[in-house]
Amino acid sequence: MEKIQHLYWRAGFGLSPREWKEMQGASLQQAVDRLFREAGADIPVEAPPPPSERPSRNMSEAQKKKLQGQERESLTEVRKDWLLRMSNPRYSAFMERMSLFWHGHFACQSFSGTLAFQQLRTIRKYAFGRFGDLVLAIAQDPAMIRYLNNQQNHKDKPNENFARELMELFTIGRGHYTEQDIKEAARAFTGWSSNPQGIYTFRPQAHDYGAKTFFGKTGAFDGSDIINLILERRETARFITRKIYRYFVNEKVDEGLVDSLSRQFYDSEYDIGQLMRTIFESGWFYEPHNIGVKIKSPLELVAGIIRTLDVRFIDDKALIFLQRALGQVLYNPPNVAGWPGGKSWIDNATLMMRLNLPGYLFQLSEFSFRVKDEPEAAQQGKALRRIDATLDLEPLMQILEGVPRESYYDAFASFLLQAKPAFNPSLMARYTAQGSNWDFARTLAVRLMSLPEYQMC
Repeated sequence: MEKIQHLYWRAGFGLSPREWKEMQGASLQQAVDRLFREAGADIPVEAPPPPSERPSRNMSEAQKKKLQGQERESLTEVRKDWLLRMSNPRYSAFMERMSLFWHGHFACQSFSGTLAFQQLRTIRKYAFGRFGDLVLAIAQDPAMIRYLNNQQNHKDKPNENFARELMELFTIGRGHYTEQDIKEAARAFTGWSSNPQGIYTFRPQAHDYGAKTFFGKTGAFDGSDIINLILERRETARFITRKIYRYFVNEKVDEGLVDSLSRQFYDSEYDIGQLMRTIFESGWFYEPHNIGVKIKSPLELVAGIIRTLDVRFIDDKALIFLQRALGQVLYNPPNVAGWPGGKSWIDNATLMMRLNLPGYLFQLSEFSFRVKDEPEAAQQGKALRRIDATLDLEPLMQILEGVPRESYYDAFASFLLQAKPAFNPSLMARYTAQGSNWDFARTLAVRLMSLPEYQMC
């Protein structure tokens, strides 16, 4: 089960207690097949938020302020609902985890719930398909168009923002293009825009139809031609493969493995699903040096805790407060490069919150915390948030069914921890309630989930 647990933490958000019981006796290949089968069957059909009315010159300041409030509320719903999907075992964790990866890769700040939802739906549609199709869809995505100012990309005054980030961050990486390539690519994307209703629109009067020279080739290229020329370069396959390896396997990259995987990725015409299956079916993915070595992102941590404890929040907006407190708010990356991950997730503002969150939830009491990056509000005492939650511990306790009390630690540790604690397990008894088996198991679980090792996957 250690390998299956590792698989489900990297391809999802860990196994729920019920899934843990279900997977007992399953082979690793069966677990991989199940992940892909569920992901392929789980394309969400939920309705998007209603499109917001666009600001107009005729609106009063009060009307504009009301409209902005509606936009914020709509975006809050999208952020909340997505984290709930990550946390709910009824949905494909692999689909949500892959979508979260692409959300970080194509980092985009959005102030509209409608546009954020549209972008997420696009990412889910192409998450396991051809990378080229995904790049083209993102290039025509209204949220991205507005975020990187392609709305202002006009033949008379090209805006280079999207063209630059397309190459530097989204496809081929630094060192494989020139400033002139950026300028020519920007010309090719002129006229790619969106209308006030948030729908992609090509504006022919704004497009530069002249000849462009890009990567040494000349033609009357448009944006799709530029994407195809980028995909022709093997450096693109390697850049994407390396990023996938760092996210799903190990931040310490085995360059030889990346070379091999990137060749396959290129030869498969950038088949994302095939690349992911190759990774998860490879023996090296399950080697000890790849297990329990990645710091969970805030969203991975919260989704995993909710899955483990079957947490139900009295007010779902608590999910937004948690994102802010831990430093990863959906559709609000720190910049266009996305969240750096790794050790950046841990700082003085988040460490104690991360370690104490399981204990807060186990206490079934309201608790307060300060929202990260709100220093002024914190000084005024306005950044305190209260959270109410209920837990269903019965599925977690069923893991101990038939297990003698002296083996509770081993049973829970194998389920809850990927990284092995550096202390003697007998020390845990000093900090665990010694009453009934239920009390003992309950406090043992919260102690294990409060360990630094629980922060790793």
